[in-house]
Amino acid sequence: MTFGFASSSAASLSTSASAASVSRLLEPAEWAAAGIPLLRNPREVVSGLHVRHRPRPSTAIVAVLDPDERLLASASFTRRSAPADGWMFRNALLDQLRRVIPHDLRRRTPVRTAVLLYCREGDARWTEEDGAWMWGLRDACTLHGLRCGAYITLTHDGWQVLGEGRGGRHPHAHSAPESFALSESPPLMPRTGGPVSEVMRRAAAR
Repeated sequence: MTFGFASSSAASLSTSASAASVSRLLEPAEWAAAGIPLLRNPREVVSGLHVRHRPRPSTAIVAVLDPDERLLASASFTRRSAPADGWMFRNALLDQLRRVIPHDLRRRTPVRTAVLLYCREGDARWTEEDGAWMWGLRDACTLHGLRCGAYITLTHDGWQVLGEGRGGRHPHAHSAPESFALSESPPLMPRTGGPVSEVMRRAAAR
C-alpha cells in the first residue's frame, strides 16, 4: 500500500510537470497575434549572426538590436539535451542577455529589440520546441526590459522568420559562413560637395 501510494504521487507530479511544460509554449497563431515587430532586412540580420557565431544544430543565438536594426550585442550557446521547456529556455536566454547588455527596465517603453536565431535539425515547419523558444524569448525580453523581436529558425532548408513567412535558402544549418567582406554592406561612398571636397578638388588640380 505504501509503495502504491508513492508511485501514484510520483506519476501525478510527473503529469503535472509535463502539463506545465506544454503550457509554456506559443503556437504560431499566438505568436503572429502578439504584434512582434517585423525586421526590415531579415537576411542581413541572419547572415551577420551566422558569420559571427558559426552556429551548428542545437545552437541558439540571442541578439539585441537598436531601433535602426544595428547589432548592439549577441551571444550564442548550445541547447542542453533535455525536454523542450519554455521556462528553462527563458532562464538560459536571460542569463545570456545579462552577460552581454544592461537591462532597460527603467524605461517606460522598450527601445531595443531582442531576436533569437535557433539552428536545429529537421525541416522549417513549426515544432513544440520552437513554441518553447518563443515563450522563453518573450518572457526573457519582458524581464530584461526589451522588445520581443523575431524568432528565426535555421534548418537544412534554410532560414525562416516564424510567423511571417519570410525566409531564404542561404545560410542554412550546415552551410559554411560567408566572410565578413561578403556579408557586410559595401562602404558608403564619401559625399561630394562642401569645404572638404573643395579642398580635395584643389589639391588634385595641382
